[in-house]
Amino acid sequence: MKPFRLLLTLAWALAALCMLPAARAEMTIEIVGGGTNRHPIAVAAFQDEASRVGGNLTPIVRSDLDMTGFFRQISPSAVPMAPADPASPPLPAWQAAGAQSLALGRVEDAGNGQVRISFRLFDTAQRKQLTGGTFTVPVAQTRDVAHTIADMIYQALTGHRGLFNTRIAYVLKSGREYLLQVSDVDGARPQTILRSREPIISPSWSPDGRRLAYVSFESRKPVVWVQDLATGQRRAVANFKGSNSAPAWSPDGTRLAVVLTTSGNSQVYVIDAAGGQARRVTRSDAIDTEPTWTPDGNTLLFVSDRSGTPQIYSAPAGGGEARRLTWEGSYNVSPKVSPDGRSFTYVRREGGRFRVIVQDFGSSDSRTISDAAYNERPSFAPNGRMVLYASDEGGRSVLYAANPDGSSRVRLAVINGDVQDPAWGPFNQP
Repeated sequence: MKPFRLLLTLAWALAALCMLPAARAEMTIEIVGGGTNRHPIAVAAFQDEASRVGGNLTPIVRSDLDMTGFFRQISPSAVPMAPADPASPPLPAWQAAGAQSLALGRVEDAGNGQVRISFRLFDTAQRKQLTGGTFTVPVAQTRDVAHTIADMIYQALTGHRGLFNTRIAYVLKSGREYLLQVSDVDGARPQTILRSREPIISPSWSPDGRRLAYVSFESRKPVVWVQDLATGQRRAVANFKGSNSAPAWSPDGTRLAVVLTTSGNSQVYVIDAAGGQARRVTRSDAIDTEPTWTPDGNTLLFVSDRSGTPQIYSAPAGGGEARRLTWEGSYNVSPKVSPDGRSFTYVRREGGRFRVIVQDFGSSDSRTISDAAYNERPSFAPNGRMVLYASDEGGRSVLYAANPDGSSRVRLAVINGDVQDPAWGPFNQP
C-alpha cells in the first residue's frame, strides 16, 4: 500500500498518535515569533484583583492579547507611580512610556460570593475611552470575564471580533488511553469528552459549538460519531461496511461530509447529521479523502491522488466535476477553508518537512506559516485571523497558533504532554 493510502484511509494522524508517550493536558502560551509593527499597549494590574480573585485576571488578559501577535506589551513598571484607578489614569505618562493604548480596571466585592469587575480601554494620544464594561459574576467565572475583556480590547483596536472565549478540541494520549478533550483556546480548563483504549481521531466542531463529530476505533474499526457536549449523549452516524472517517460539518450544521470505503476505495459522501443514507459526492478510482466545506455550503475541498500524488481539489457539494487547486509540491493534504472563503490552509511536504501553507483562492499565491519539520491538521480561528496546528518537536506534539500571513506565531506549550488533531471551535453562541 502506498504511504498516502495508509496515511489518509486510516487518518494520517493515527500513526504519529500511537507512538506518543504518556501526556498531561496543561498548556501555557509562549511567544516564539512576532511582527515588527505591533500595537503597543499597557494592561495595568486591575485594582484589588489580588485580594478579590487571587490575581487571576490581568495575566489572562495580557496572555490573550500576546497570543495574537498584534500587540506589544508595555510593562506597567514603565510608569511605576501611576495609580491604577480607572477613573483618573495618567494618560500622558503612559503615552510617554510608549503605550498607544491603556487598559485598566478594578475588582470589587459584590456580595453573595460575587465580584464586580470593571475596566476601561483608553487611547493615550487622543485622551479618550475606546471601550469598557462592568461585569458582576461569581469568583469562579473570573477567567471568562478576562477572556471577554480581551475580546473587547481586541475588537476595539483591530476591528475584528475577538476569539479568546472560543474553545479548541484535540486528542490526548495518556498512558494506554486516548482522550478527546475540549479546552479554552489557551489550553486551560480541559474537559475530557471521551476516554477510550482505542484510538480517537479527527474531531470536528458543529457550527453552533454544541456538538463534536469524531472517529473512534472502539469497535475495532473506524466509525463516525456525533456527541452532544452538554449532555454527553452520542450517536454513531456513519457505521457502514468498511472504513468511516474524516467527518466535516456543513456550514448550516445539518449535514456531514464523510469518507467511506463502501465502494471499495475511499470516496467522499454526504450524510444527514443525525445519520441515515449516504450520498456519494466524488467518483474516481483514486483515494478521495479529508473533505471540508466552503462557507457557502456549495463546495467541498478534498484530497485525492487521482493525479498520481496527493493534491487538493474542489467539487460541487451536490456532485460534479472536480477541479485541482494545488500545483506546487507533490504532497498536499488536510485542507481547511477560511471563514471568509477567500483562502484555505493545508499541509505541504517540502524536502522532507511538512509545512503549514495558506493559499488564496483564484491564484497560486501561498505563504508558509510554520517552522518546525513536522506539522499537521491546520484549522482557522472563527474570525479567520489565526491558524491552529500541531507540530512535532523532539518527538512530542505541540500546538501552535499562527497568523495567516506568517508574521507571527505562538506556542501553546504542552507541559509533559502531547496532543494531536487540534480543531478550533466556532464563536460561542448566545
